Formats: sequence, C-alpha cells, structure tokens
Amino acid sequence: MTWLDDIAAARHELDRSSTAARVADLLRDRITDGALVPGARLPEEDLCRAAKVSRNTMREAFRLLVQERLLVHEFNRGVFVRRVGADGLSDLYRVRRILESEGVRCAHAAGPDALDRVRAAVEDGEAAAADGRWPDVGTADIRFHQALAALVGSPRVDEMIRHLMAEMRLVFHEMGSPREFHEPYLARNRRMYDLLAAGDHEAAERELRSYLDDAEAQLMRAYLEKERPDVTVRSS
Repeated sequence: MTWLDDIAAARHELDRSSTAARVADLLRDRITDGALVPGARLPEEDLCRAAKVSRNTMREAFRLLVQERLLVHEFNRGVFVRRVGADGLSDLYRVRRILESEGVRCAHAAGPDALDRVRAAVEDGEAAAADGRWPDVGTADIRFHQALAALVGSPRVDEMIRHLMAEMRLVFHEMGSPREFHEPYLARNRRMYDLLAAGDHEAAERELRSYLDDAEAQLMRAYLEKERPDVTVRSS
C-alpha cells in the first residue's frame, strides 16, 4: 500500500468542520512514519482524488504544513516535502531539550498510563529491530520521544512535540542506513525507561541530555559529510 492509498483509506475520518486540518494530519503522519521523504513532490490532483476533497481544501492543508516547516512551495513546480538544513537541526534539538527534559522532570507526577506509553514505544522499537524492520525502529523512536514529552501532561506540549518529531523524521533521512543510526539508541531508550520506572528521574534526565547531545553531533557530522564530500569529518 502506498502513502496515497493510506490517504484514501482514511478519508472517512474527514469531517466538514476541520477537513483541511485533518488532511494535514494525514500527510504529517505519512511524513512521521517515513513514507514521505525529503524532496518528494505532492501531486495535488492525485491527493484531492484520494482524499475526495477540493483543491482549495488541499491547498489549505498544504499551507498548514508549510507553516510547520514540513513542506515547501516552489513557484511553477509544486509542493514538496522539505529538507531540514543543518541550522534547522540545531534548533530542533534546542527545543527538544526543553520539552523532553521537562517531561522527564514531571515523570514523578505522571499517571501510569503515561509511563506505559514510554515502555510501549521501547518495546515496539525492540520488536521491530528483532524483525529487521529498521524504518519502523525509527518510527518507534519518534513515539518514544513523544511519550517522554507527554509526561508533562500538557496538550500544547503534545502538539509541539508531534510537529517537531515530524521534522525529525525528515532529518533521519539524512542518515544513509536506518540500522546504523538507530540501533545504538535502542539500549539507551530501554535504559531511560528503566530509570524512569525506578523513579530515578535525575539520572534519567542526565541520560536524556547525553543522548540528545550524541544524536545531534552524529546527525551534524552526516550533514557536513554530505555538504563537503571532499572532507572527512572525524568524530571527537
């Protein structure tokens, strides 16, 4: 099933009051799960037909996602999935540190269901890795970090991290091998959950800070290697 088929299958969920927002949700989900990659062109007519919406509705959905930095409109060419640049990467991690660290600090007050979401994301990632489904490991990792921020217990934070992690999925595509990038973080996700479950929130926050620092540095090296292929970038 292609991502267009996913849109067509979900069209029954659209309602008149928020059709454009719901179409934007569907497209954002396809970005988050890795089906839409940076540089992909979004065919307006095909999308309208799949979702059974008007061009005006689809263009409003596009506008919403352009505002979220997920799409770009190129004059006389169309609408494309955006590529996040190195400057955008640094800002994403800056905001993630704020939201996810606050989630870890609030974990002591979060209900059991909230922590169960963290555990479920860890287990989903481990199961996907065992089956060799490495793109799905990336999706589980996104859910893990969304669950960390959700420990704050704020709908606004939930919305912010959902948008941020959709951008992060675009960043993940900068890495050549999903396995090479995601595999080392599986154990770190498990360790962070174990620390939270044990109530050691200070250690969990230290682990999170180190984790995000390492991931940002690794991704930044990948950006530099792509932008300067004649230069070998060595890790410190």
